[in-house]
Amino acid sequence: MTSKLASLNQWVESVAQLTQADAVHWCDGSDAENTGLVERMLSNGDLLRLNEQTHPNCYLHRSSPSDVARVEHLTFVCTQDPADAGPNNNWMAPDEAHAAMDALYKGCMRGRTMYVIPYCMGPIDSPLSRCGVEITDSPYVVANMRLMTRMGADALARIEREGAFVKGLHSIGELDPNRRFIMHFPEELAIQSYGSGYGGNALLGKKCHALRIASYQARQEGWLAEHMLIVGIENPQGETHYIAAAFPSACGKTNLAMLIPPEGYRRDGWKVWTVGDDICWMRPGQDGRLYAINPEAGYFGVAPGTSEKTNANAMAMLNRDAIFTNVGVTADNQPWWEGMTTGEPAKDWQGRPYDKAVSPAAHPNARFTVSAKQCPSYTDQAEAPQGVPISAIVFGGRRASLVPLVLEARDWTHGVLVGASMASETTAAATGAVGVVRRDSMAMKPFAGYNFGDYFAHWLSFDKEGAKLPKIFQVNWFRKDAAGKFMWPGFGDNMRVLEWMLKRVTGQAHAIETPVGNLPLPADINTDGLELDASTLEQLLAVDRAGWKAEMESIAEYLDEYGDRTPSALKAERAKIAAQLA
Repeated sequence: MTSKLASLNQWVESVAQLTQADAVHWCDGSDAENTGLVERMLSNGDLLRLNEQTHPNCYLHRSSPSDVARVEHLTFVCTQDPADAGPNNNWMAPDEAHAAMDALYKGCMRGRTMYVIPYCMGPIDSPLSRCGVEITDSPYVVANMRLMTRMGADALARIEREGAFVKGLHSIGELDPNRRFIMHFPEELAIQSYGSGYGGNALLGKKCHALRIASYQARQEGWLAEHMLIVGIENPQGETHYIAAAFPSACGKTNLAMLIPPEGYRRDGWKVWTVGDDICWMRPGQDGRLYAINPEAGYFGVAPGTSEKTNANAMAMLNRDAIFTNVGVTADNQPWWEGMTTGEPAKDWQGRPYDKAVSPAAHPNARFTVSAKQCPSYTDQAEAPQGVPISAIVFGGRRASLVPLVLEARDWTHGVLVGASMASETTAAATGAVGVVRRDSMAMKPFAGYNFGDYFAHWLSFDKEGAKLPKIFQVNWFRKDAAGKFMWPGFGDNMRVLEWMLKRVTGQAHAIETPVGNLPLPADINTDGLELDASTLEQLLAVDRAGWKAEMESIAEYLDEYGDRTPSALKAERAKIAAQLA
């Protein structure tokens, strides 16, 4: 099989020659193809079949112990001018990067099949969607891309119609950490990845295309590609408002996207609809509002910490047709990870007899891959070609102190500053130390495909005549008391905060104006049925002026990192807040 598109055929042929693959397989996305791939992986040990009675059509993949997370220090943005990549990215000259990658790819697929995966990010018939083709030597990648994207014949037909696609080339190579790179060429709409089989490094439609390359595309074309969940909140009157929310990896995006409201809210008729849990593409509609699609078709979620208590909807979709990566297993071969309330592990994520003193059962960044349609809170609006209208944008991270439970930005410029200056404690989703506070603008630090100064300016550019932009909020579910305990219950109870936000959107709730933003009065947060004393809520909504003064100085230093590309409007907004705090 080949394509009707000459440029695609030529590229595939050139890669086949370079890598010296034994065979070339064009993926059609069919059930039969997937069954054949799964059987091949079961026979060679790439996949292990899980308990057919409890988890039909579910499989376990164990990756190399040195290949378990995104490798930000080996991820490069290759633009002609290093200033276009910005200090937020590692830069390499495109010619140098291509030469290094060609040397790695030379002959790397000898003895292997080369898979050609045409895919569409977003609903197949949406004008907001964009297509790509990933070439890989990993059948595990093919199986995951089938769950994560609209992959196969329909995507190829759209690529042939449009004549344009993002080129992604991936090889697991030898899985040598010293021969591992993820290169992005935004000016060429191309991605090259070598030496890793792990999710974000190997499933090139995900962070590589849908964020790093798409953010660059979005700036050229006048839209936004963001690291955000999309969730619909339906009130008792039957009105649904959609919220886009940005959190760094492993800070509760999936839990918020699949939120189950507290019992009292459910009784009153509140409902939550999941459009997406990780990536959001937004474009201004003809009515001036921002409309969003989830470019993904599945979830690649963090397993540890996911439980009936924290995310019952996620648990409900994981008992069939799922791929698990680096989780433990029970004696009867069911998947198991830390946080689960039933079962106990017999083997750890490396297949060794489980010994708590040696290793956790699941790697802290263990994952599940599953179709979005299996989620109990799935909405068919996830397939709406025009997208869903966004009423509010939320930024949040892990901060043990300072940042209140919720605040509302005064206007769009202030909101962009809130997002740009966002900071969070690091988690196990990326390699490196855990628990270090770092700036992570719009939760895009590892994912923006160009200079953050230009990115902030692009965000500001949406505030123009006729625009009906969403309100912007900041949340912090992770405040701790003096004893180090979380002060806010989180999970389903975050609905109480979302309710206040939506009442602000519709003009039905009060707020107190402070230098750092508009905050609710404690009485404005519905605490019915919640064991939370008044003093704790007051602390959660307090503004620590001395702390914020120091924060504003730190933000000034951060914005200076982007030099003359930092928009003056953002610096002026920061200076205004600092003056009010003084």
